[in-house]
Amino acid sequence: MAQSVSNAKRPKDTSGTFLRLIRYMAVYKWILLLVLVLCLASNVLSLLGPSLAGSAINEAAAGAGKVNFERVYYYARRMLLCYVCSSLLTIVINVMMMYVSKWIARKMRKDVFDKLMRIPVGYFDRNQAGDIISRVSYDIDVVCTCISTDVVSIMTSLVTVVGSFAMMVYISPLLSVVVVVTIPVSVCYTVYMRGKTRPRYSRRSASYGAMNGFVEEMFSGQKTIQAYAYEGQVRDQFAAVNEDAADAYYQADYYGTTIGPTMGSINNLSLSLIAILGSALYMMGSVSLGQISSFVLYSRKFSGPINEIANIINELFSALSAAERVFRLLDESEEIADRANARALTDVKGDVKLSHVSFGYDPGKTILHDLSLTADAGKLIAIVGPTGAGKTTIINLLMRFYDVNSGSITVDGTDIRDYTRSSLRGAYAMVLQDTWVFQGTIFENIAYGKEGATLEEVEAVAKAAHIHPFIMRLPQGYQTVISEDGGNISKGQKQLLTIARAMLFDCKMLILDEATSNVDTSTEREIQAAMRQLMNDKTCFVIAHRLSTIQHADRILVVDHGDVVEQGTHESLMEKGGFYYKLYTAQFE
Repeated sequence: MAQSVSNAKRPKDTSGTFLRLIRYMAVYKWILLLVLVLCLASNVLSLLGPSLAGSAINEAAAGAGKVNFERVYYYARRMLLCYVCSSLLTIVINVMMMYVSKWIARKMRKDVFDKLMRIPVGYFDRNQAGDIISRVSYDIDVVCTCISTDVVSIMTSLVTVVGSFAMMVYISPLLSVVVVVTIPVSVCYTVYMRGKTRPRYSRRSASYGAMNGFVEEMFSGQKTIQAYAYEGQVRDQFAAVNEDAADAYYQADYYGTTIGPTMGSINNLSLSLIAILGSALYMMGSVSLGQISSFVLYSRKFSGPINEIANIINELFSALSAAERVFRLLDESEEIADRANARALTDVKGDVKLSHVSFGYDPGKTILHDLSLTADAGKLIAIVGPTGAGKTTIINLLMRFYDVNSGSITVDGTDIRDYTRSSLRGAYAMVLQDTWVFQGTIFENIAYGKEGATLEEVEAVAKAAHIHPFIMRLPQGYQTVISEDGGNISKGQKQLLTIARAMLFDCKMLILDEATSNVDTSTEREIQAAMRQLMNDKTCFVIAHRLSTIQHADRILVVDHGDVVEQGTHESLMEKGGFYYKLYTAQFE
């Protein structure tokens, strides 16, 4: 994992990433235009301050007995008013940009979440959940924080730099030469540091995603870790991942923190030269004391934003690296679009047929080889075989989570690729070994697959799934709230809830992938019997390792190394004495 982080690449397309961020901001162009106008007004007011200060100093320097305090106070009051108004406008600008940032964050997260709903299942097999969550939360937060603060700072800094330089040239073109000389030094240094910091910020984002993925993986397996007394090794592994993340953070900020002080030294050198040359010009009578004072103030206003821009560059690079990770997710390939003439699967009978199917998750590595099987409507088809034989892969193909490499799968005589994907999946109810429940009431979890389900319907399937007595013992019955991921109920109870959900779903085909692995054998048999009554005339695919529970299946398919090596009823396969017989007898030995 650490190696993958250390190999994180720098942003490949900085300009492209920046333009895509601009497109997100363009939706609020009128608000941003107003912000720009207010920035101009705020900076103009702020730029008037040094000029008014110079005028006040000239009045005060008129000499004893000649000082017109009325004029001094006049300039001082105007200067104070300008600075106060400028500060109030800045507050308004910051509030407006906070709202824009919030809207953009909401839009980006919606786009990312919608994209995740369209991405093939294979993407989630290849990427850690923690890394995906990091992009949705941390990376988008980095981007939007940059938009809310740094965009205003850049606009303000640009106006201040241009305005200050124009005023300095107006006051004394000769003194302005000193500033012009130091600008190339600042620009060259900034460009040099950009090349140093940008790839390090990219690595920092990647390392945080890897760390989140590791933590999420370890927390989900906490009981297993404790059962094997593996806490020490996990701590050591996390220490390595944490060290890599901390090192990435340090490397990014190490170079970033040197930019501000270095730029400050360059600007202080400029100020020193201005003081020396300004003193000489004052002694020669070329400039007044007030002009020198104004020039110094303008030079500080000029150098301050350059300093600020230098510091903002770090955050910009960090934001661009984070944005690129988000956009890479948004650019992931989506599920293959339905064919142009694809039609909805309606009036389902449930005849399913696989003909000479070959498939592999990776090119060059075939899992299913020339697989053929037939499931007649209303029949219970059990798929058995050793681990890795390809049983779950068959289910993935039936649901079109993946498409076959060759061969065909038909439902009611039509290739499933000629149906819309949503209607095909809607024709199946599915219960997996890895159960999923969400935070909500028990009623909502069971009724998830059927809109408008009544309490009577939910109770009926709960009774059939043998979960009703447990529910009634809860304080609020069917209105009891399940915590996130069902933390307040057992795995077996979660599995019974998902089975009840599948029973309620109005469909013609049912898939059970080790769906009763967390319940006892007697309960499993009762559930299977109840399911056969409730799912009468529906095609059922059952993957099971406990062969004693599928003896009543209409047909048993024995899969080994991607091929159906045997098929038939339990009795016929036992009489044959082949592969199934060995699997069955091995379980009872």
